[in-house]
Amino acid sequence: MEAGCRNKNKSGILLSIYDILLDKFGTMNWWPARSDFEVIIGAILTQNTAWTNVEKAINNLDAHGLLSFEALYEIDLNLLKGYIKPSGYYNQKARKIKEFINFAKREYNFSLELMKKEDVPTMRGKLLKIFGIGEETADSILLYALKKPVFVIDAYTRRILERHGIIKGASKEKYENLQRLFTANIVPSEANIKIYNEYHALIVTAGKMFCKRTPLCDNCPLKELELE
Repeated sequence: MEAGCRNKNKSGILLSIYDILLDKFGTMNWWPARSDFEVIIGAILTQNTAWTNVEKAINNLDAHGLLSFEALYEIDLNLLKGYIKPSGYYNQKARKIKEFINFAKREYNFSLELMKKEDVPTMRGKLLKIFGIGEETADSILLYALKKPVFVIDAYTRRILERHGIIKGASKEKYENLQRLFTANIVPSEANIKIYNEYHALIVTAGKMFCKRTPLCDNCPLKELELE
């Protein structure tokens, strides 16, 4: 999988990060889910919690036959809260899931295929109007579930950009500005979705292993990153 450049300076740095992380971690094959629908539920549940907690909640839903639009539409809200409790903030997340399910019923009659046919601005705009779905969650749904070429910005992305001096104040920079940094400077030779998918997964892995709140810089593969 190769990507091309528009602006050599910015693109060179971003592609160096991609190449270094890919060499270190290999292909990530994200999102860790068995279906596109599960991706969406996982994207909501992963807000403000570790993925291990999300897995427990997902497994609870799966064990009770609840990983479908119809099942989550029918289930009582309080029962849903109990099943997703391991993910934390379960009162809010249960409502968020219900709001998304109701939206999918109202707008698309539970059809992911119809959702996939929407263009990015239209679908993103609709997602952002749903209670509890912000930019990162919406873009995760677009990229990983709906297969749209959208780059996801998260806390790890901000941290890596700032700590390596690529963007000063990245932790407080507007989401769309950081997203534009990637989409304007990386031109994949294959479908954008593959590059954006892989790149985000690599950033998350690097963040979890090395670029933590207390960084482990000595062993970080990006220690070798050279800025022009």
